[in-house]
Amino acid sequence: MIFVEKLRQDELLSRVIQNSAHLFSRNSIGLVLSIVQSVLAARMLGPAGFGLIAIVMSYASTVNGLLSFRMSELVVRYAGKFLEEGEKEKAAALIKAAGTAELAVSVVAFVVVATTAGLGSRFIAKTPGTEWMFVVYSVGLLANFNVETSTGVLQITNGIRARGTVNLVQSIFSALVIGAAFVLSARAGINSSTTMLMVLGAYLLGKAILGIGLFAVARGRLNRALGKDWQKASYATLPGFRELFGFAFSSNLSATAILIFRESELLWIGLFLNTEAAGLYKIAYTIVGFLSVPADPLILSVYPETNRLIVQKVWPRLREFLRKITVFSLAYNVLLALGLVLLGHWVLGLFGSQYTAAYPAMMALLVGLSFNYTLFWNRPLLLSFGLQTFALLAIVAAGVVKIALAFPLVPRYGYVMEAALLSLYYVLSVGLIAWRGLTELKRQEART
Repeated sequence: MIFVEKLRQDELLSRVIQNSAHLFSRNSIGLVLSIVQSVLAARMLGPAGFGLIAIVMSYASTVNGLLSFRMSELVVRYAGKFLEEGEKEKAAALIKAAGTAELAVSVVAFVVVATTAGLGSRFIAKTPGTEWMFVVYSVGLLANFNVETSTGVLQITNGIRARGTVNLVQSIFSALVIGAAFVLSARAGINSSTTMLMVLGAYLLGKAILGIGLFAVARGRLNRALGKDWQKASYATLPGFRELFGFAFSSNLSATAILIFRESELLWIGLFLNTEAAGLYKIAYTIVGFLSVPADPLILSVYPETNRLIVQKVWPRLREFLRKITVFSLAYNVLLALGLVLLGHWVLGLFGSQYTAAYPAMMALLVGLSFNYTLFWNRPLLLSFGLQTFALLAIVAAGVVKIALAFPLVPRYGYVMEAALLSLYYVLSVGLIAWRGLTELKRQEART
């Protein structure tokens, strides 16, 4: 009761929690639907088939991520600052430039995936005749032509709740298609290729709904915040190109390092092992990913608030805000982790008896992801301080250690070792970045 009363009295924390709670409610329903569709897909396809689908999706996402400039971070950092200072024309020009650049990157990413599909099929999926799957799923990159920019717009216009609604809609449609595939597979006896195509199509449909939906919602928010003529803003009002490109490039390097060392696990497992190992790892990671359900809304809500506090230079308020949000995230992470330790075997069994073998990998992942989602504010804090270079160095240092150990250990000890190495990476990188952010906050306090 005391915590609830303090929450009500803290306007900033209350606003963040309310926005996050709205997203969480939508994401929770979406999570249930996601679990249902994963269970059905895993049962239909088995570990090898499910792992193949996961590798195809990860390949397209990784290529797009390698080329992306993370426009959401650029929009929050600069357009958010311009809005805070009342410079709407500059904000409009920045958002227009970010959207145009993201569109170009999406087209290039689609071309790269389509032309390298044969390599992905041969060396990562190691399944002949699957090139078409890589090409088909890469169409989703074109539908996601404005996702990053739109997300940044929703963050700075206090409209991030709408993302939860769009997520829910795309989860519903994806679940319906996979559910239909499951029924047809059980009753009509459709062949495995058709089943694979329907499952892949379901995920592609969800990706398209997410991209187009976020674009439409963000455009409406911009019309209200900046006026219907915001697209006519001149690029000449923007700050120096070198400054914007420098931030975007540094942010891209940092996020690219995260992508290589942390978010392309399935590709590494496909390279070192096989699609069956990828399928088991995918299920383990999906379940531990429950921790991200409350954390992701908090990340989206906290980043613009920390950026706003830093622009205003209210250091004691920022320190107190970070302390409270960390205590809050630690509490729910401990509860969720305990639940997975006790019920992990049962949850894995829902996907099929063959997936219970992934329990050790799930426990290994739980350590690192719990640490990461407790200190989830670590990188956004450094970005707001303009210290993205340190974040990059920490990520690369931890990633190099992880990859160096992976080559000799993963082929020998399997996907469980990959899970353990990922946890090690989280502890090292997140710990260093959080420490640097708090050190900078202390330094700014002392100067003031």
